[in-house]
Formats: sequence, structure tokens, C-alpha cells
Amino acid sequence: MLIAIFALLLISVVAIALLISSGTDSALASNYRSSGTAYYAALAGLEEGRGRLLLKNPDYINKSNTYSNLMAKFGLPTWSLSQVLYITNPAPGETVDPTSTDPTQYPDTEYAQEFSAGLSAATVQMIPSVVGSSTSSAPSYKWVRYNAITETSIHADVNGNGVLDNSGALFYDPANPGVGIVPAPGLLVSSPASPPSGPTPTSVQALEITALAVTPGGGRRLLQYIVAPDVVSTSMPNPPTTGLVNLNFPAALTLAGSNVNFSTPDSSSFTINGQDACSTNNFMVPSVGFTNSKDNSKSNILAGMGESANFLGYPPVTGTNAPSTGPASIQDVSTVIRPDLLTPSGLDLLVRDITSNADAILDGTTSGPAHGTNLPGGMSPATQKTIVVNGNLDLTNWHGVGYGLLVVTGTLTYDPDATWEGTILVIGQGVFVSTKTGANGIDGAVFVARTRDSSGNLLSSLGTPTFSLSGSGANYGRGITYNSCLISGQSSGANLLTYKILSFRELPLNN
Repeated sequence: MLIAIFALLLISVVAIALLISSGTDSALASNYRSSGTAYYAALAGLEEGRGRLLLKNPDYINKSNTYSNLMAKFGLPTWSLSQVLYITNPAPGETVDPTSTDPTQYPDTEYAQEFSAGLSAATVQMIPSVVGSSTSSAPSYKWVRYNAITETSIHADVNGNGVLDNSGALFYDPANPGVGIVPAPGLLVSSPASPPSGPTPTSVQALEITALAVTPGGGRRLLQYIVAPDVVSTSMPNPPTTGLVNLNFPAALTLAGSNVNFSTPDSSSFTINGQDACSTNNFMVPSVGFTNSKDNSKSNILAGMGESANFLGYPPVTGTNAPSTGPASIQDVSTVIRPDLLTPSGLDLLVRDITSNADAILDGTTSGPAHGTNLPGGMSPATQKTIVVNGNLDLTNWHGVGYGLLVVTGTLTYDPDATWEGTILVIGQGVFVSTKTGANGIDGAVFVARTRDSSGNLLSSLGTPTFSLSGSGANYGRGITYNSCLISGQSSGANLLTYKILSFRELPLNN
């Protein structure tokens, strides 16, 4: 009997231990589920915040231009260090106020850790979330914060001088990966300085996006992105009137590579004009830019010109090298172009970035070239689109108007009766040809480069780009007219592909 009693006691102890362990496991699972839900809710907040920075997003944060001091007209950030914008996402019946000290209103205690002056010294603005948390399936984040950043706020000595600066906003230079984030003495400095003392000519402002999520079960997570615009071109309107500036596309037509193949029609109506149609101060770039002065590129361009007086821009060719029919503006632009646009790998990465964020991707290889009728509809000055054609594009007999960014990786057969308002990149096989006549043309810029051989293999250095328009007569299109507003996608942010995530971290909760 004693043995039975002891056995029963032992079994009871084991049973109680199992019950306690099971309860602990259930509590741990519940806590993990609540914490995981909060993590993904905060991540959803970060992604809403990142997506709403895009000008072409229907829920763009500055859709009504209420915050004109935060974003440039074409979607690039111009934030001062004292400006803070929140997206709030309260559940029904609750108040979310990150500036409050009331713990029930989800105060933002992290901001004071990054900026010692705190929110009381900031200009704070708030907008509502487009997601909402009125249903059980909606993300339960409470707020998302946008702000400019400094070395102090991100706890990183980016220029390596041993001091964490708290007064200079940070910029990111996508064209110089070795530079990374660079500190700037001010916002959008107009006179470029060498890093790390200031922004480079191709740099863009970096922003911080922070999200707090709190679940009904008590899970709390605080996540943060550092992001920067991923742009095809940062051309600014009304640039300086003298010399060349370091624009992404520093000519009306840029032919990157060696021994360029160039010919244009002998037509009085056809021009390649570097006079910026968007500028109010007569800013000019070369009509044709090339990137190799040590080969026959320059002589090939001069020899292939029709009526060379129609190649207008800065600076004109004069002296013994001038064509007999008049001055033509052609220039080696290798020193003023983004360095990554001078290598096959850099251009290949650019095409991949554009493709991953394109509005439409067309196949120009499987069943022959894509055609103008395959281009997406709905394009307009206010609705510019990013279109990538993997392979060849034949616009013969297409008399439409395209708006935005067009990338062709094979041969672009252009019809001068077509109109394109924006940027055309022919990168891959690098062939731009036409045998047709017409009355229209291209406003923006054209960039042609051969980065791959006929089998599609990436070249070790840029090959020979081709720009060949055959024919003659008075009715041969308007040609190409440089337009910095269309290049930068001012009206729709067409050249702003996305906001690239530079870093991601989880922050400790301070309350």
C-alpha cells in the first residue's frame, strides 16, 4: 500500500509538472505569436511609408502638395533636420499622438534618442494611414515616422573623422558605391563638393522611416529603415548657364562606347538640339555626347552628320575640326557622366533596377520584336510610365505618343512619326535605327550603349553603339530635343524607380 501511495504521488507530481510545462509552452507560443504579429505589423508600416514616398503612388504623401517643403516637385526629398512627418493608424476609438507624453497614445520616445532636442523642437505634421486598422486582418502598427538623418541620429561616423556630426543631413550617392552615405553641410547644395565634405553631383538625400506596432495581445516592436531614392536621372530644371554640369544624361544624344556608328539624314527638319526646352536661362548641353576621345568616335560622328548646323548646343565645334556646313555641338562627356554609366556591369545593374520597378515589361525576342501597339495605354504628361522591352522594339507605323522612361535591350527601330516625351535608353545590343520619314520626334534625352555581344554575354568593356537614321528630304522628323523636366520626370516621378533600403534594424523600446 505504501509503495502504491508513493507511486501515485510520483505520478501526480509528474502530471502537475506536465500541466505547468504545457501552460508555459502555451504562454510562450502566445507571446511569440503576439511578438511576431507586432514585428510584421511594424514591417507593414515601413513598407507603407516607403511606398508612399513615390510620386506615382496614388497615395503619395504629398499628393496635394501640402508639404511642398518636404519633397521637390518631381518627388525627390528636400527635408530639413527639423521636419518630421507621421503616418498615424489608430484602432477604432483610440488616439495615436506620437508627440504626446500619454502612454496610452503611443508616444515616440525614440526620436529624442536620435535628436537630443526632441519633438518639441521639430515641425511635426501628421497624415492618416491608407491601410487602417478597423478590421482584425489590418496591420496593427500605430505610427510611421519620416525624417532626415545625421551621423548622430544613425550612430555612424560616415566620413571617418572621429566625430558624430548632428548638423549635416546625409546624402547617398548611387553613382559612387565607395562613397555610400555622405554628410552634407546643407540640403540640395548647388555647388558640388568632393565627399565626404558634401553631397556629390549625383547624390540624393537619405531618409529614415521608423514604425511602431502594438498588438491587442500586448506585442510591441519598433523597426527602422534608412532609404534613399533610386533614380535614373537627377537632372534639375534650370541648371547653370555656363559649362557642363554633372547630369546623368549630359547630352541630347549620348553614345557610350568605342568607335561609334553614327549617321543622320540630310534633312533640314531633323535636328539634335542640346538647348534645354525646360530651362528659363538658356541652359545648353552638347547635341551629341560620346565617351572615347582616343578612337574614331568623334570623326565618325562628324562624318555621319547630315546638315551639321542642325546639331545645336554647348559647346560648338569650331576651328579646323568644324564641319564645312557650319558648327556642330559634339563633346566627349566621359568626365561629366555618372561613372557607373561607363561600364557594362554598371549599365546592366541600371537596367535590372529599372526592370524590377517597371510598369510594363514587353517580350521582344520570342515571337519577334515588340511593336508600338504592344505599348501600354493610358500614358500622358501626368501619367508617365516605365517600360522595358527585353529584346527588339519596332515602332514602324506607330504614330502614337509615349510618356516616361523607355528601355530597349535589343534594337530600337524608330519611326519619326512617333513621339516620345521622356528618356529612351537603348542598352544591351545598343542599336537605334530608322529608315522611315515622319514629322515628329523625341523630347528628353536618348542614351545608347552596347553592353552585350550578339549571344547576350556581358562585355568586359563597352562595345560600339549604333545610331543610324537613313533617308533624306524635308519631312524627316524633329529629331531629339533635350528637356531636363522630362528627363527627371517632374510631372509624375517616372524616373524615380523606388526608395532603396540602405539599412534595416530593430530598435529597443524605451517605454
